[in-house]
Amino acid sequence: MGGLLGTLQQSLRSEIEQHRRARGYTLSKLGDLTGINPGTLSEILNGNPPRAITISQLDTLAVVFGYEPGWMYELYPDECLYEGKISRPRLIPYLIRSAENGRKDCIEAVASQLLENPKNISILFTVAEQLYEDGKLGKAVPFYEYVIENEKDSYSTQFVMSHYRLFQAILGTNADDNEKAVIRFSPYRKRLPETDQLDALLNLAKVCFTLQKWSEAETYADELRELSKIIYQDMLQKRRKNRETELIKTERPLVYYYGMGYLYKGLVLQMQGAYSQSKEYVQAYADLHWFELLDEDGIRIVERFAVFAKANFYTLEVLMGNEEIIKEYTDYLAEQPVEILPGLVTIMEAANKYHFCVDEVLLRLSKDIARFHERTLLVNMVQHLQYRYQKAKYDFTKGRIESGLNETLHCFVLSDLMNRHYDALQCVQLFEKYRHLASPSQILQYQAIVIGEKKAEATFIN
Repeated sequence: MGGLLGTLQQSLRSEIEQHRRARGYTLSKLGDLTGINPGTLSEILNGNPPRAITISQLDTLAVVFGYEPGWMYELYPDECLYEGKISRPRLIPYLIRSAENGRKDCIEAVASQLLENPKNISILFTVAEQLYEDGKLGKAVPFYEYVIENEKDSYSTQFVMSHYRLFQAILGTNADDNEKAVIRFSPYRKRLPETDQLDALLNLAKVCFTLQKWSEAETYADELRELSKIIYQDMLQKRRKNRETELIKTERPLVYYYGMGYLYKGLVLQMQGAYSQSKEYVQAYADLHWFELLDEDGIRIVERFAVFAKANFYTLEVLMGNEEIIKEYTDYLAEQPVEILPGLVTIMEAANKYHFCVDEVLLRLSKDIARFHERTLLVNMVQHLQYRYQKAKYDFTKGRIESGLNETLHCFVLSDLMNRHYDALQCVQLFEKYRHLASPSQILQYQAIVIGEKKAEATFIN
């Protein structure tokens, strides 16, 4: 390896020297253009042995010579790997820059060398974590994959964290991908450090809820509540013993995870029709001011949970057939715009179940309904889909066939874009029921989705 890399090292310097001479730059001039000390440049190009060049210096030279970032990266490894030794201070920035600049070839070449020794897996994990910390999780994915594929200890921190990071990276609006991500990651969730476990359990509960996997969502909500309680009791004991420095630092205030565990438990019960039981869990997060260890963020979260609880109490009353409360509920929604989408899902579901007339509600909130497509979070997109489906059924029962078919098409597009196959099937069944009353334009839109032209045809939704 040393002989080959020695040739590459010379080639890297030869390329730099060739470009310098071709442009007629002296070392002093090149130093002025790059901001690199001329003496340092001389040591890099003419030293015996030559001084190692950093990846930032190579990037600077690329700019001066008129090249894109990533120039000559394929010749850089010898600055990091030589005579069986590894320079982590140069190698890690090089791999990070290779990822940032899309030099997959360079990453693969270096990774294959590093993985000849299992101890070097930690270098790849370090690169991945630095990219993650810089907000570049997508760029970090290949490095986490290397760790998972080559780490033999499935209980090691870097193995488990790599699984968790990949889970985070995959989550999106595609139901198939989300389900696969849950299946792949969930067996490792309890091996995470407790602080990461909180966020992992919350994400698992959220995703399974959107996938309508009620049993799994309930399991993760239960685990989240139990872990939150354990950490809370531990923190209280440490505070009473004046051991503040040992308090666990969570990404969000601990009360958030505690409340979310109860919230998702209540939602899962609600979705399964256990309304009275769901109310008990809503009551548990309706007033969390008793929770100790609250800072300003924690107090704001407590107040937010009070809003959630009020909305969910209204939800449960409406779902249990209380028509009289709908006007009060609508007044409340008008004051809490973020609750309008989930609130309308509930109202439309109840209207279809109990034959309520909610035309006034729809008229009053029409401006907000027209902006539902702007909500791009997964949970909001699922709620939007559910609203459109319930609205279609409502329109059909009111004899508004054209509107019902349009709402069905709207729902169908959303289902298809998110790969929610069961929801798409429901849309097909609903449309076919009234197809004989559809306009030629509606039939064309329907056929375009069915045969896979949804990406082009989705623009009719707004």
